[in-house]
Amino acid sequence: MERPDNRSYKLRGARATPAQEAAYAALWEKYGINPTGPINLSEFFPTSKRVILEIGTGMGEATAEIVRADPDTGYLAIEVHKPGVGALMNMANKSGSTNLRIIEEDAHLVLQHWILDNSFDAIHLFFPDPWPKTKHKKRRIVQEPFLQLIAPKIKAGGYIHIATDWVEYAEWISEVVKNSPLFDGGVIDRPEFRPISKFEGQGLRKGHTVTDFRFFKN
Repeated sequence: MERPDNRSYKLRGARATPAQEAAYAALWEKYGINPTGPINLSEFFPTSKRVILEIGTGMGEATAEIVRADPDTGYLAIEVHKPGVGALMNMANKSGSTNLRIIEEDAHLVLQHWILDNSFDAIHLFFPDPWPKTKHKKRRIVQEPFLQLIAPKIKAGGYIHIATDWVEYAEWISEVVKNSPLFDGGVIDRPEFRPISKFEGQGLRKGHTVTDFRFFKN
């Protein structure tokens, strides 16, 4: 399956460390999913009270903590960066988490081909690439077609939670969703469940302003 040409992500530092490679090799069978058709999430999370999709986990420290602290919820993580996948699996395994599964692929392809409608209680999109250059803004993941893609996958009453530390992207997100009939909501305080990752901490020390949004499916 070909990846989209207009990617909403960059592959940075794609070379994994020996520890990440070892974790990937040892733990993929435990945490990884290799889809061959529509995924029945109840097979992977049979006892979970709800299921949340995490799009883009970076190096995984925030996701690992969210998963560890909420064992009654099943988390499906989508990440394209192999070192991040290895790091996340390693942290999840060390904390004894069994409520995590990972797909290493572009989120658009996963949602288009392998996720059934009404699959998720919520979607987390934390610190997507802001693509700050004007010529690259078309690559931003938060666009009306993306909202059209995710809306059917969210259950009635569910939501998408977005966080960004790029003020102009926050304004973009607000405008895109305001002009869409699919979601309604806005800025919220940073919830306690969302830990401050190393990436977010670096941004805060540089004076970045972090904005959290929660948009409910209409």
